[in-house]
Amino acid sequence: MARQNFLDGYNCCQAVMLAFSDIFGIDGTTAATIASGFGGGMARMREVCGTVTAMGMAAGFMSPAIRPKDMKERTANYALVQELADEFRKENGSIICRELLGITAKKEESPAPSQRTPEYYRKRPCPELVACSARIIASRLLQMKESQEADEAAL
Repeated sequence: MARQNFLDGYNCCQAVMLAFSDIFGIDGTTAATIASGFGGGMARMREVCGTVTAMGMAAGFMSPAIRPKDMKERTANYALVQELADEFRKENGSIICRELLGITAKKEESPAPSQRTPEYYRKRPCPELVACSARIIASRLLQMKESQEADEAAL
């Protein structure tokens, strides 16, 4: 579903977040709105891959850190984000958009999104990166569910 969202024209961050919006209890418009500025490594600046940013957003739903003084919550959230990013890095070699795209020199890019043509899809790994991030999130959600069920069974 995430890969198809990207192929349908959503940016990489939106594509991943939309795939999980129902699980996280948010509507698609909200998910697409929150993630709208994070495509192309944050507004095409080619920094952290938008799919990795989506994993960070997902971690906020999976391990919320909503009380600013609750260091245990914040530590758990940051640990989860780091674990998700590390898994992505192991699979793809980097979490940096420009490196994933094979762009060797840092250059200023236009804020205008690229046209989604057959050539665009041929020269970019983005659909696979979107699918990778979605698999990582789904795997972690399944692990969390299984752990919760085991804890409940032990009671």
